Amino acid sequence: MARILVVDDSPSETHRFVHTLSGVGHQVLTADCGADGVEMAASELPDVILMDVVMPGINGFQATRQISRNETTSHIPIIIVSTKNQEADRIWGTRQGAREYLTKPVNDRTLLATINNVLNG
Repeated sequence: MARILVVDDSPSETHRFVHTLSGVGHQVLTADCGADGVEMAASELPDVILMDVVMPGINGFQATRQISRNETTSHIPIIIVSTKNQEADRIWGTRQGAREYLTKPVNDRTLLATINNVLNG
């Protein structure tokens, strides 16, 4: 199964993702802010990253841009998972390097299907 980095400042969201993903056999790493997410992406090289947008310090758009433009981490697919659901947010997220954009609350089936798509795509 995949190694998935969850970058989210909400303990309840992080717990939910960890429970869902580990329940189907994925190894889950977590970071609670964008800066830690960028650092962990480079040190751990996960197979995929789930990235929140609204976080203190470096937000998810900035972290996505840093990861997708870094030679070491640019190959890692990023899925933004955010409460921000405007079309402009989706466009901006993909311009920063995200492969997919999901809106919270996301159901488990959609989350797992999207992860499988980016891993196999």
